[in-house]
Amino acid sequence: MPEAMTAAVAETVDAFHYGRFHLVQPKGRGHRSGMDAMLLAALVADERPIRVADLGAGAGAAGMAVAARLPQAQAVLFERSPDMAAFARKSLALPENAALSGRVSVCEADVTLTGKARIEAGLTDDHFHHVIMNPPFNHAADRTTPDALKAEAHAMVDDLFESWIRTAGAILIPGGQLSLIARPESIADIIAACGRRFGGLEITALHPREGENAVRILVTAIKGSRARLAFRAPLVMHEAGTHRFSALVDDLNNGRAAYPRATPSAQPRKKS
Repeated sequence: MPEAMTAAVAETVDAFHYGRFHLVQPKGRGHRSGMDAMLLAALVADERPIRVADLGAGAGAAGMAVAARLPQAQAVLFERSPDMAAFARKSLALPENAALSGRVSVCEADVTLTGKARIEAGLTDDHFHHVIMNPPFNHAADRTTPDALKAEAHAMVDDLFESWIRTAGAILIPGGQLSLIARPESIADIIAACGRRFGGLEITALHPREGENAVRILVTAIKGSRARLAFRAPLVMHEAGTHRFSALVDDLNNGRAAYPRATPSAQPRKKS
């Protein structure tokens, strides 16, 4: 989990992956990144030179985690909120992130844009090898926080997965990989949104402990694939009777391991 390093009036600088990168985050307001972002980043298991789009990146935790673990990865952090995009830019300006700053960039854009507006916003057709996303997971009716920044990050709309996955399908190269983390109740919306755009869905349920219900699902899919959906063995976060993470989950959370697809797809041809 992130370790608080310094604090300012309205922000903190938090160390991830045992200090391999640092993140400037809002203090006392907005969305603060943690394990969800790290598990999402772990779904990108690709040692080649790749381009990664982090949709709805917030302060940039997931995209930066990919770049920190994979030295040949370039990442673009797409974020609609000017406030959160500013935090991502502050993160990239930190001396501790010098190794990432040349490979990670920030783009203020609404990932639900379509057509010419989407392309003009920087979400270019057939460009990325990987798209990662951690969409807002609360239904709008459940939004009770007075914190507008947090509400925007956490509250979803009815067609959220359709619009976000539509954009992912447009900007990925053929054979590119979509990766996302969501709540289990979103599974039907995710499968429907993938439709004919993506195949070979692999879904992993994340359980707090043995015998407890899943709290998240990890999903990967391949653009243009016709492979069938597969449910993978569940991941259990904590050892029985403790709050200690299992060895694998701890490695995923701290950038020491990736969580590759069970059935690797044919690697897409690299585009220049």
